[in-house]
Amino acid sequence: MQPRSVTEALRLPPGKFLTSWWPWRSLAYLTTGGLVGMVAGAALLALLLAGAALSLVVIGLAGFVAAALSGVVVARVERRRLRMVDDVRLTDPHRAPERPGLRAWVTTRLAEPATWRELGYTMLMTTALCWLDGVVVALWAWGVSALVCGPLYIHDSPASLVLTGSVFGVALGIVLLYPLSAWAAARAAITLAVLGPRMESDPRLTEVARSRARLVDAFEVERRRIERDLHDGAQQRLLALSMQLGLARLELPPGAPGAEPVARAHDLAKEALAELRELIRGVHPKILADRGLHAALREAADRAPLPVDVDAALPTRLPGAVEACAYFVVVEALANVAKHSGATRARVVASLGSGRLTVQVRDDGRGGADPARGTGLSGLADRVAAAGGTVALASPAGGPTVVHVELPCGS
Repeated sequence: MQPRSVTEALRLPPGKFLTSWWPWRSLAYLTTGGLVGMVAGAALLALLLAGAALSLVVIGLAGFVAAALSGVVVARVERRRLRMVDDVRLTDPHRAPERPGLRAWVTTRLAEPATWRELGYTMLMTTALCWLDGVVVALWAWGVSALVCGPLYIHDSPASLVLTGSVFGVALGIVLLYPLSAWAAARAAITLAVLGPRMESDPRLTEVARSRARLVDAFEVERRRIERDLHDGAQQRLLALSMQLGLARLELPPGAPGAEPVARAHDLAKEALAELRELIRGVHPKILADRGLHAALREAADRAPLPVDVDAALPTRLPGAVEACAYFVVVEALANVAKHSGATRARVVASLGSGRLTVQVRDDGRGGADPARGTGLSGLADRVAAAGGTVALASPAGGPTVVHVELPCGS
């Protein structure tokens, strides 16, 4: 799978990273960041000075209002510029004014929390971030040019010195691409954290989150109802049928008329009962409802086709939807390990802290897991996202593969 951000690209092997476009995209991102920050700082300062100079008349207020709204423009530029180092598409958090006209637009913007958050980002960018961007780019350029061009300014410098300086300059430039890209990744993370959509600023996101939570809860209730109906209804009837066929099989001596069909029917009934039990376990395992996630994870480990160590530090029961999501994530991850990794052993670690359940599945396989190849990782990520959690995958070539899941579960 191709990396979608410079953060993911930094995890690539050095050869792949250096031959990709990500180092140069990082350099372009930081260079333009310094320029945009300086221009924005100059414009913001000019607006503040104009507002202060004209504060004795009404028009002076326009300068302060324009300065307050300058973050809207800077944030729009930053969201577009973020695409240099991250393929994420940030949506505009501002809502449309209820009435047409400049006054309605200004009133709406000044009342939105996103506007003041964008102004704060603009202040941070113009006073610190853009200067840091400039320093990082300048140090990189100075270090490379000093070694490449420095020997040319030494009087009667031998050709060997010029060649050596050039080689070391190019090597230093390549090595410094890593810290430069790392700062670009950190810079993008700051932008994403501040300018990313917030539920409080977008009522649609709030409604989507609430609707998703209701769907997850309703799905979990329906899952438990189906499990209960299958366990108490179809399974019990099939068990009674199997017992009756077993008794009939015992009463018919071998070779008697009808003995073979009864024996075959008894075997089929037992197979159907075993398949139904597996189906019930897949819908919602009874051990999960009765004894909790810790016991369910151990049972899943016992049923796995390879040795699995379980370390689950869970002092209390968790919400049913969280336990179900974590359980099926582990089951799916272990199934992927058995099918695709070539691993000889796996380990499941679950812990609870700061209102979040952390689950990690690690194997000693060949690595190289790719959600785009249909290994079930995409469905796993969708299941976790529906519960409001996050998934991180680390699977370098040669292994190990680690699936890290965090689920919110209250305080």
